[in-house]
Amino acid sequence: MSKGWPNQGELVVCTVTKVVDFGAFVQLDEYENKEGLIHISEVASGWVKYIRDHVREGQKIVCKVLDVNPKRGHIDLSFKDVNEHQRRETIQLWKNDQKASKWLQFAADEVKMSPAELEELNDKLRDEFGNLYAVFEEAVQSGTGELTGMGIPANISEAILKVAKENVKVPSVNISGYIDLICPLPNGVDVLKRALKAAGSIDGGEGVTVDITYVGAPRYRVNVIAPDYKKAENVLRNSAKIAIDYIEKHEGEGEFHRHMEEAKSFS
Repeated sequence: MSKGWPNQGELVVCTVTKVVDFGAFVQLDEYENKEGLIHISEVASGWVKYIRDHVREGQKIVCKVLDVNPKRGHIDLSFKDVNEHQRRETIQLWKNDQKASKWLQFAADEVKMSPAELEELNDKLRDEFGNLYAVFEEAVQSGTGELTGMGIPANISEAILKVAKENVKVPSVNISGYIDLICPLPNGVDVLKRALKAAGSIDGGEGVTVDITYVGAPRYRVNVIAPDYKKAENVLRNSAKIAIDYIEKHEGEGEFHRHMEEAKSFS
């Protein structure tokens, strides 16, 4: 939760606290429950006959910040300027941040941080990453390097990584390609097996898996799961190259096809 003030144009998660004839008062959930006002003209497009047809006490809503006056403590908001896509996305980001706040508490408990130390860490991570969920995403994908690089002690970084691995599902992509392999040698079958084993054993790094299956002579399907498309594509092509190079060193032929429709049998 931020101690500051929202920026003009920002989308914020709010809880409606009071509905009156001229508008609705809300608490900004992400800003220490600072209070804002949605004027009736910003509740919905067109004439609003009954304001409670649109907002009601206790409702969780997303608003756009129109104006902020910290000196007077005023925040003017719009409910009508937020579309459904923006609402869903903002609520999801808020939910993620709520979860990440609990995860950070778990990590702090692991290393026995004081409340003051946790607050300082929270502020530092938010300043660097923008939100806490991004901290745990980065940790589970890249380890502790980014955290230690910004001066977070090793024991705290390791605690964050541990919690991240327990709670964050690494996003991944799944792609496939095809290799045609022929080896005319008497022991050609054994050569093919060794080529495919080498291709399937490529070290693509954490979060990468390579699976090779038989499609029909002489074709094999190479399936790669990786954290992102660029890495998946590189692993796919490198895996295919390993198999082809091995086959060609043993008097065989090999050819890589990114898509099935591109593949043609050897003549």
